[in-house]
Amino acid sequence: MPQGLSPVVWFETVSRGEIARVGGKNASLGEMVRALADKGIRVPEGFATTAEAYRGYLDANGLVGPITARLADLEAGKATLAETGQAIRSLILRGDWPEETAGAIAQAYRLLCERAGRGELDVAVRSSATAEDLPDASFAGQQETFLNIRGEAALLDACRRCYASLFTDRAISYRQAKGFDHMKVALSVGVQRMVRSDLGSAGVMFTIDTETGFDKVVLIDAAWGLGETVVQGSVVPDEYQVFKPLLGDPTLAPIIEKSRGEKAQKLIYAAGDAPTRLVPTSKAERAAFVLSDAEILTLARWAAAIEAHYGCPMDIEWAKDGGTGEIFVVQARPETVQSGRSAARARTYRVTHKGRRLAAGSAIGDAAVTGRVCLIERAEDIGRFVDGAILVTSTTDPDWVPIMRKAAAIVTDRGGRTSHAAIISRELGLPAIVGTGNATELLHDGQEVTVSCAEGAEGFVYDGIAEVEEEALDVSALPQTRTQVMVNLANPAAAFRWWRLPADGVGLARMEFVVSNAIRIHPMALVRYDELRDEEAKRTIAALTAGYADRTEYFVEKLARGLARLAASVHPKPVIVRMSDFKTNEYAGLVGGAGFEPREDNPMIGFRGASRYYSPLYREGFALECRAIRRLRDEMGFRNVVVMIPFCRSPAEADKVLAVMAENGLKRGEDGLEVYVMCEIPSNVILAREFAARFDGFSIGSNDLTQLTLGVDRDSAELAPLFDEEDAAVKWMIARVIAEARAAGAKIGLCGQAPSDNPAFAAFLVEAGIHSVSVSPDSFVAVKQAVAAAERKPTQETRS
Repeated sequence: MPQGLSPVVWFETVSRGEIARVGGKNASLGEMVRALADKGIRVPEGFATTAEAYRGYLDANGLVGPITARLADLEAGKATLAETGQAIRSLILRGDWPEETAGAIAQAYRLLCERAGRGELDVAVRSSATAEDLPDASFAGQQETFLNIRGEAALLDACRRCYASLFTDRAISYRQAKGFDHMKVALSVGVQRMVRSDLGSAGVMFTIDTETGFDKVVLIDAAWGLGETVVQGSVVPDEYQVFKPLLGDPTLAPIIEKSRGEKAQKLIYAAGDAPTRLVPTSKAERAAFVLSDAEILTLARWAAAIEAHYGCPMDIEWAKDGGTGEIFVVQARPETVQSGRSAARARTYRVTHKGRRLAAGSAIGDAAVTGRVCLIERAEDIGRFVDGAILVTSTTDPDWVPIMRKAAAIVTDRGGRTSHAAIISRELGLPAIVGTGNATELLHDGQEVTVSCAEGAEGFVYDGIAEVEEEALDVSALPQTRTQVMVNLANPAAAFRWWRLPADGVGLARMEFVVSNAIRIHPMALVRYDELRDEEAKRTIAALTAGYADRTEYFVEKLARGLARLAASVHPKPVIVRMSDFKTNEYAGLVGGAGFEPREDNPMIGFRGASRYYSPLYREGFALECRAIRRLRDEMGFRNVVVMIPFCRSPAEADKVLAVMAENGLKRGEDGLEVYVMCEIPSNVILAREFAARFDGFSIGSNDLTQLTLGVDRDSAELAPLFDEEDAAVKWMIARVIAEARAAGAKIGLCGQAPSDNPAFAAFLVEAGIHSVSVSPDSFVAVKQAVAAAERKPTQETRS
């Protein structure tokens, strides 16, 4: 140690600019202690050894020469990575502490104990390298952390083991790949008062969506016990998502996703030689959410404040003390993957001709690949990995990184979106599916499969080699248009994939997709659960709604949160949510639905849309839909949501629907609520001015309008040649309603498929004066270009 420099510094004296002195992790902890305490952010107190203390340890034990020689042998191919790492770690572990350094660590530990009022305080001992948590290299998990360390002797031993972990095989390999000089990297050790999360909970949060880069959400993973289970991916944690732009209003609760993980085990304190041990969680712990809504919002606000202070997306670890109930931030580092990607350029993937679905879990990335399975269940067997194969295993830790680099994709039984496998897969640009539960049981060595992360938040493993189409998408040069180009969205899990599209909003958000996929239960079966005669349906409903004192709350909460993800993806631009538009045969297919739906010969023109909302057969179900919209707008804060009524046959029916909505707290014009109507029936065109007096806008559903104008069943294969949205009669209908809507001062758009399929149809709509078109996201670029071309025509009249 240079004379006059202390080998130990307290966190409150360190700032984030001192990575060279105390490493990235400890510099960040010091920064938060100094600068963010006034924001209410709690960081456990502690101290750090300096980089000079590490170098002094090497010098005092004469280790620089031997370490350099062994690294040279590795570089020359005279020794293997495993041999080199083992030899260097042994050298460091056999070293003796310089008296000054050991004394300073012991003295600081004693002071930390005094501050806590404890004799031998339990501490976390964390490695913090001087080349980590950098904007272009995370070094995640490369060095060791030791938990529940007590006493001066145990502390000095843990610090020595941290020094040795600078030369784990994975750390050596990572530095080689990133081009760092091993001997120029030093290690600081952070010693931090333990948060008793072994009695509470812990986890990780990101201030960016880890799969899409969507920068308006905080993603929080949570599990019972010490947080290593989440970081290492040995459990499937709870997952929560919070919308950042609405966090500033304390009256709102913008939690847009709550997913309960299995949380099968937890890491707790242990007696004897091992400081921690894994134990199974109780049934109650598995069934419960780890965090309350208030705690989720607190963590999200802290995450947003940390991000604002650092000026970049952040990767943060947190812990909740089970004794005091207090929550702490225990680490924070820059997020290094999504934040570094181009906002203008992206690649999209589509998987066709898929085989049977074999396994499913959380999708990491958005790519899809095909290949052969290489199933490895134990770390000691990683030597038999086949380059370019799809790695299938139970879980990964940093020791697996060398073979993960050589994989085409990764599939794990356990872990969440912030687990080690997920983080490394993102950094390597590999598609991965984590938390499948049983992939190692269902897949076998050499099996040909397709791994698809291209279908939203859930990833799938399909049997066989599917066709994977890849397309480059560049939105940087798209032209501006007077006509708004919006997107049709239905799947909340895939909504964030398209956030970089310069869309003018969501022109059609299909409520029924959320009902059929996320809820699955007929709303009337929840309202009248006690009247159900189908015992199997009752058992399914009881299982799905477990934990809900009011079963209808299950429907309202799931629907509100599903729609919230769609609303968040384009906020503050408008999102037009179409109220449920199932046909009776589709409603009957929901759990418990058969007993509440009449049998119809032609459901397409039967009891659907507006006619259901005021009917005694469904009125109570529609009330649940209204409750969800009210929660979405008033409690969560998504005032950008517009309500749209489908299949409204007459102005008199419109009046009935609007009255029922008002009874359920959704009054048109109140708190800025706009209500649109679908234009899909000839009567909507013929009486357009009367409809315009009752609604704020129209959205033309070209499929149904074509069907009912031409009298052609849109589902009939025999009549398919007659179904033509460009038929003169259909175009007359569309042009007429556009003119009538504009004359009445109402907004008018189209949400059918025709502009996606045919640029000429987009030109017709522009010429007719439509305000907006809404298309599938994968058609957005082509339609935007077609609309711009149509607006550039010399004969095109400029419309207001």
